[in-house]
Amino acid sequence: MNPEVLRLEKSLLGHMGRAIADYHLISEGDRIMVGVSGGKDSYTMLYLLRELQRRAPVKFELLAVNLDQGHPGFPADKLENWFKSEGFAYKMLKEDTYSVVLEKTPPGKTQCTVCSRLRRGILYTAAVELGCTKIALGHHRDDLIHTLLLNLFFAGSLKAMPPILKSDDGRNTVIRPLCYAPEKEIAAYAELRQFPIIPCDLCGTQENLQRARMKKLMGDLGKEIPNVRQSVLNAMGNVRPSHLLDKSLFDFDFADAKPEVQQPGEKQPEGTQHDSGKNEGRAGGCLESRQ
Repeated sequence: MNPEVLRLEKSLLGHMGRAIADYHLISEGDRIMVGVSGGKDSYTMLYLLRELQRRAPVKFELLAVNLDQGHPGFPADKLENWFKSEGFAYKMLKEDTYSVVLEKTPPGKTQCTVCSRLRRGILYTAAVELGCTKIALGHHRDDLIHTLLLNLFFAGSLKAMPPILKSDDGRNTVIRPLCYAPEKEIAAYAELRQFPIIPCDLCGTQENLQRARMKKLMGDLGKEIPNVRQSVLNAMGNVRPSHLLDKSLFDFDFADAKPEVQQPGEKQPEGTQHDSGKNEGRAGGCLESRQ
């Protein structure tokens, strides 16, 4: 086997194994629906999960699932033939959401948001019907970073994609085993493995422009700060809520709070200085300095 394939596979399995251990993504007896769109990420995830399945101390099942959403020219047979040749258990779903997306998306707007929402709902329902305990999606490290930046810059919130998520109705659990894996390694691995990639451009829409901007931003920063992507990923796991501005994190009612104004020359009472880091996690700790 190509040494580069072995190197990439070892690295990606390491990322996947750490994510699974850190967030307890897979348990004994799980039946995991693996969403396979035909892109590099989902192919890599499915292939590596099977490699992990062969080595893991816990027993779990994999069911590859593809959803044909009715895009003109979608080569479902290409993907199904690959499932068969590789010996994967699989299920091919088909539901025409393409017409719905065209109907609900204004001209000139990206169709990705509506398309993904409809796809997610269909997969959630199918997972229950197929007896799957978890749904694995192929989002990688860069996807998490771009989502964080999109929410920061365009939605005014601090959130990304969690490695494990319970659906609102409690019926499904979504896991992202590749959440630590760099996109660059996945792309190289998929190319060397010669997965039959199906591009996500059958609907004729452009890539989400805002997400593309975030990808370019990280690419530009990476030229100056080589470790910037890993640093941002680390930041998502190193949160200091006491140093943020969400009022729900503080333990008193802001509506009733009356600020105390210190008069010129008045000595501050002992125990109220905030230069020592005391009371961190309360309002005073958050106001200790401009960091």
